[in-house]
Formats: sequence, structure tokens, C-alpha cells
Amino acid sequence: MPRINFHQQLAALKDKLLAMAALSQQALEFSVEAYLERDMALCDHVLEIEDAINSAETTVDEMAYELLAKEQPMAIDLRFILSVIKINGDLERIGDQSANIAEKVLKMQDAPRISLPVDVYKMGECVGIMIRTAIQALLEADAKMAESVLAMDDEVDDMNRALQNELVEVMMQHPEVTEQALNAIIIGRNLERSADHATNIAEDVVFWLRGSDVRHRMSLAEAD
Repeated sequence: MPRINFHQQLAALKDKLLAMAALSQQALEFSVEAYLERDMALCDHVLEIEDAINSAETTVDEMAYELLAKEQPMAIDLRFILSVIKINGDLERIGDQSANIAEKVLKMQDAPRISLPVDVYKMGECVGIMIRTAIQALLEADAKMAESVLAMDDEVDDMNRALQNELVEVMMQHPEVTEQALNAIIIGRNLERSADHATNIAEDVVFWLRGSDVRHRMSLAEAD
């Protein structure tokens, strides 16, 4: 009976984390839409979601730490709880990045809208796919799916570098749009950081399932 109760608590912890993940995905998608549409009401909604994410983070941490203290789990169960704690932090930071975008858009309310030669929508879409795939890998306990997220991060990094280069060129040629270009650069950086957090989530899923630290392995490969 105690073991059955333990696995029920693990399932409840996973469900709570997945609910938080849904909020983080939503916040990011809405923040990009708010930027593209200059939708101030949607910005306010993103900030409300971020408050809910912060509250959920506290709950997930408390649930995880209680399981560690009371049950003293071993092997894969221990790795799962440790991974949940780390994933929880990354989901909260995705919420932070989304809130940063929303707050930036609120400050742009009176700024004239101009067309810039960058595709923020596509970049946001790629980051959203990374987050959804990482969470799906957690849901399905699929290490291969989690590993597929790692390659996507390189694509987002490339997109962010291209965005920055394009906008620096725009500012040099058209100084009058410097403010708008800088805002787009900052938002691109927020999206790139969100992609990094999605990558962290995927790495933690691999750690949970295989017991291997993908980050250390990647560092050694890069050193070679």
C-alpha cells in the first residue's frame, strides 16, 4: 500500500508539472502574438499567466521536496523527482521571458509601427515547437524525442544571430528606426533564451530516463 501511494504522488507531481508547462507554452505564444499585433490586452493576460506560473512553481517544488524527504526514492524515481525540480525552474523562466516580451510591448504602445526585415513569428513558432516537443517527451517518457529538441536549439541560435545582424544593418542605414530595431533584438534574445530553457528540459528528460547527463557529453564533444 505505501508503494502504491508513492506512485500516486509521483503521478500527481507529473500532472502538476504538465499543467504548469501548458501555462508556460501559452504565455510564450501569447507574448509573441502580442508583439506582432501590438495587443496590449494580451500583454496583460501574459502577465496574469506569469503570476499563475510562479504560484505553480512553488507548489511543484513543495510536492517534490516532500517526496524526497518522506519517501527517500532510489534510481529512476529519484532521477524523476530531481528532473522535475529542474524542469520546474526552466518552465518558470520561460514564463519570465514571456513576461519580459509582454512588458516590452506595453512600452511600445505609442511607438509607430514599422516593417522590419526579420521573421519574429517564425522564430517564436520554432521555440514553441521545442517546448511542446520537450514536454511531450516528458509525457511519453521518450528519450529519443527529447534528444530531437537539442538539434532545434541550433536552428533558433542561427535565427537569432541572423535577426541581430539584419537589424544592426537596418539601424546603420536608417537610424530613425533604431528604437524599434532594438526592441526586436531584445525580443529575439528573449525567444533564444526560452529555447535554451526548452533544451534544458529535454536534457533533464534524457537524464531521468537514461541516467546520463547529456550536457556534459555535449561539452566534451565540443571540446574535441
